[in-house]
Amino acid sequence: MILKWLFPGVSPKGDATPQLNYLEEGKNIWEQFVPKSGQSDTVQGELLRAVEKLRDEAIRNGNGNWDNGFRILLGYIREHLLDPAVYSTVQISLTKSILTRLRRGRDPVLEDEPFDYLSERVVEYYRHYGSQPHTHNPALLR
Repeated sequence: MILKWLFPGVSPKGDATPQLNYLEEGKNIWEQFVPKSGQSDTVQGELLRAVEKLRDEAIRNGNGNWDNGFRILLGYIREHLLDPAVYSTVQISLTKSILTRLRRGRDPVLEDEPFDYLSERVVEYYRHYGSQPHTHNPALLR
């Protein structure tokens, strides 16, 4: 549960298993809009690619290759997933907390829950705005 991750030692009532409401939709975005390499041509594809790049670097590599490219990915996520037209104030607050924590590159997040939470927000963004073009960032080499 995301609250348990954000607040260690707190035991919220109920199931601690993260609720993945949009798993199939997330898979569809990945399959349709995320290229095998390089940036996506769509916002939803680039958002999901960014989340998964950050997850992979943290969990698989302990952020051993952390550099400005990962900061760019975090900025891109922040730019889109804090939109009050799409998200509640609680969702925005949680997203900000997660992004702030992920920004500590030399202290990797090794749990899936925060990344799953961000992936769910990507699907909600896509549901709200539909497919939008992404302008490639020449400074992003990840």
